[in-house]
Formats: sequence, C-alpha cells, structure tokens
Amino acid sequence: MAGGFEKTDWIWRDGEFLRWEDATIHVMSHVAHYGSSIFEGIRCYATPNGAAIFRLEDHMKRFLDSGKVYRMEIDYSVEELSLIVEETVRRNNLPEGYIRPLAMRGYGSPGLNPATSPLHLYVICWPWGAYLGDEGMQKGVDAGVSSWQRMEPNTFPALAKAGGNYLNAGLMRMEAVANGFAEAIALGPGGLVSEGSGQNVFLVRDGLLITPALDGTLLPGLTRDSIITLAKDIGIPVSEQPVPREMLYTCDEAFFTGTAAEVTPIRSVDRIPVGTGTVGPITRTLQSRFLGIARGQIPDSYGWCRVVRTGGAVPVG
Repeated sequence: MAGGFEKTDWIWRDGEFLRWEDATIHVMSHVAHYGSSIFEGIRCYATPNGAAIFRLEDHMKRFLDSGKVYRMEIDYSVEELSLIVEETVRRNNLPEGYIRPLAMRGYGSPGLNPATSPLHLYVICWPWGAYLGDEGMQKGVDAGVSSWQRMEPNTFPALAKAGGNYLNAGLMRMEAVANGFAEAIALGPGGLVSEGSGQNVFLVRDGLLITPALDGTLLPGLTRDSIITLAKDIGIPVSEQPVPREMLYTCDEAFFTGTAAEVTPIRSVDRIPVGTGTVGPITRTLQSRFLGIARGQIPDSYGWCRVVRTGGAVPVG
C-alpha cells in the first residue's frame, strides 16, 4: 500500500517506464512551490472483452487543452498519449482502476515564471474502487454546502484541469468531512451552485434533469457530458442553467458525477433530505446505464470504451 492505496509496479515518465519507487521529483521543482501541473483522471473498467478505458481520447484532448491554457508545450498527439496510457495499463496488468496522466514543471526557475523549468510528463495507474464508497453508490451520500466558493471567472481558468485549482477543492472536502458530510457542494462567486470538490452536480425536478451551466467556475466533466448524452437519448429532458442554492433543498433527486465519483446519488444536502432521502428513479437509471456501458454489459453505441489490446508493447518514447 502507498499512502493508503494499492500501488502498481510501473510509471511512465518522459518516454520510459520507471519503477513506482523511482518516480520522484526534486524539492525545488516548480510544481512543488506553485502547483504548476495539469492532469487527467481516467477510469479503466473490467469488461467481458478485457480492460476498457472510458473516453480515453476525450480525456487526452482535454489534457492537451489544459496544457494550451497554461502554455505547456506537450509534444504528443492525442493518439500517441492514448497509446502510452494503454501501454501503462497493460504493463501493470491492471484490469480495473484509475489512470492519472500528469504534466508538471520541474527543477529550474525558483520564481513564478517557469520559462527555465523543464516540463515532465507522467502516466500513473492504480486500483481504485468507488470514490465515495460502495454504500454511497447504492444508498447515496450526505453533502453540505461549503463556506469556500469556487473561483471568479478570469482568475483561475476553470476549464483547465490544473493541480493548483484543487487547493480550493481540498479545503472544501476537509471542511465537509469535519462537519460530518461525505462531500461538499460549492457555490460560485455569484451565489449560484457550481460543483462539488471534484465532481459536477445534477438535480432532478418534476422529471427535468438540471445541471449548472458552464459559467467559468466549474470543470466541464466528461462524465457530466456522458450523462447529458445518455439522458437525452432515453428521453429525459435536460437543462443546463443557473441553479440557485435553494434548489438543492427542493429538488426530487440529486447526484454527483465525475471520473472518480462515477454517478453517486446525494441523499441529503445540509441535513435536508433530497426528495424522500432515497435514490430516485432517474438517478438509478442513469447510473445503471452509465456503468453498464463502461463495464461492457450494455452495447457501447458511442465508442466511449477503448479495450486495452493484449498484443505486444507499443512505442512509448
């Protein structure tokens, strides 16, 4: 175990595989002082056809987009990065788990301008179950509105998945746990619902699926996008709109979405039951359909799942 989770054997770094224990950085690395990193979170699922990575190419496209925002020149294409991820999963014999591509500023400049700090790329994977617990997936979790708000647009770029952005998220999560909740829900600077510490938020009211619009305070999650697509395709109306805080208390259903959280029902907010305090039918339908596709139990008509090939290694340098 490494820090409370199960480590794997190999980590890809800058074109070669290193043993887990050898993938270290210098204390003067730019990222250690200023949080100058971008990353992705991707899940790999065990399916009847083997390990399948969910929306791999879309994750790698967002990874490159984050790099553009932070002026990180990543000299790999979406497909090249996807092959590296696939090889990392295969080399670690990981049938199911979590994958973390990471780009970070290394040992160079001691100041804010990272011009002389080299950029290092990593791909890491490890086994990881339900982020908010198996019971949370089945019965729902208790959430609390955080005293920490999400960023103002044009301060930290919310569309980039950057390491420094998650300092805010960490404060939210620690406060939530200290207050007896499993997870936090943050408001934006205008007082409207934004997102969880690492998840998007959905509500259901009178059969309408509602989620906050992209307003510069929240990450456009790929699980969020998947759920919107699935809902529309099975006839559930969807509205991306401003969400006042009080809608959290008056909705019929609520749930979190995210690569780590998958589709996790919310049974209460600020100790007020959501609906009947049980998992609602729309939440359960979308959760079952999402996981069914990811696990190969339902045909993947979207091309979301990339099965890891069992053949020889691909070029990684």
